[in-house]
Amino acid sequence: MDQQTATALAEVAAVQAIRKLLAQHGRGVDRADAGTIAQCYHGDAGVDYGFFTGPASELAAILATAQSGGPITLHRAAHSWIRQTGEDEALGETYVTAYAAAPADDGSPRQRLICGRYLDRFTRREGVWKIAHRRYVLDVPLSHEGSFAPPPLGEFAHHFPTGGHGRADPGMALLASACAAAFSSRKEAPAMNAPSPDLIDRTISTQQLATLTAAYCRGVDRTDEALLKSLFHEDSVVTSGAFNGNGQAFAVEICKIVRDSFEQAFHSTANQWFEIDGDEAIGESYAVAAVTIGGEGDARTGVLTGGRYIDRFSRRDGVWKFAERHFVCDWTLQQPVAGDEDGLVAALPLRGQQGPDDPVYRFWK
Repeated sequence: MDQQTATALAEVAAVQAIRKLLAQHGRGVDRADAGTIAQCYHGDAGVDYGFFTGPASELAAILATAQSGGPITLHRAAHSWIRQTGEDEALGETYVTAYAAAPADDGSPRQRLICGRYLDRFTRREGVWKIAHRRYVLDVPLSHEGSFAPPPLGEFAHHFPTGGHGRADPGMALLASACAAAFSSRKEAPAMNAPSPDLIDRTISTQQLATLTAAYCRGVDRTDEALLKSLFHEDSVVTSGAFNGNGQAFAVEICKIVRDSFEQAFHSTANQWFEIDGDEAIGESYAVAAVTIGGEGDARTGVLTGGRYIDRFSRRDGVWKFAERHFVCDWTLQQPVAGDEDGLVAALPLRGQQGPDDPVYRFWK
């Protein structure tokens, strides 16, 4: 195996380890477990959430205490753009959507969807990747009047569990049961042949395509025309509805549309399927976009759109780029946005922006 391939495989392994770490952090917060949260950080790690800036160990205790006294939350980390800056150092921008049921300042019940990003610095110490510093950026906060009411108990044939905190969470018991079934009788793994060059290439290419689609989201949300142009081949084609045509022209036009139409945008990509054959590939990526649109006076509208990107990729001169990108809209939802920020949103002062003043650019240098 040549050095370039070995380095690329090591980067894939690092990304996978960091992605697992991010999933564990979400579990720790939602299960209100300070120990699980703290395990994601190095002992000397720091955080900046706005409402708290200081040691990560203290944040873990604050979050766990706050979570344990309230309704169940769900922190969904979507795509990440992770870039290694050294053998044992990396930077990451992760899009995260948090569901929380928290009352408004007047006490009325609210279900909230809080869309933002983690800007993380990771380091690997003694072979283990953990967070060395985290900064939270709020992009689009949305809320809906009402609250979640778990369904009543019914017949076992139709029962499903609902989330809880700590050891009371049924998901943790189900994971423990699955772990016991899967790993209780470990056997020595059979000898494996060395992976084929084609398998190695597809493994590396899969991660490179995931990074390419993450970069697209930053390009649109930050209206970064230069970044978007770098992701599309010169002869690429885009069908987005907002603009249909050449990919290079799309990069210019979509930035104008976002600047002129939206106060803020948040494009989050979740499950992805890629099929790779040499220097050609196709993909389907599920996505949810949240935007806020200004109106007369304090009138503002929040729009959620769910759909899929259908892509064709080509690798030319060793670099994967979009050859085609098409958006398929599956659903959309819009509702008024409150004119004044309540306490929960005001406690998150670092905000996403369009253009180079967004916090990610200073962080990414």
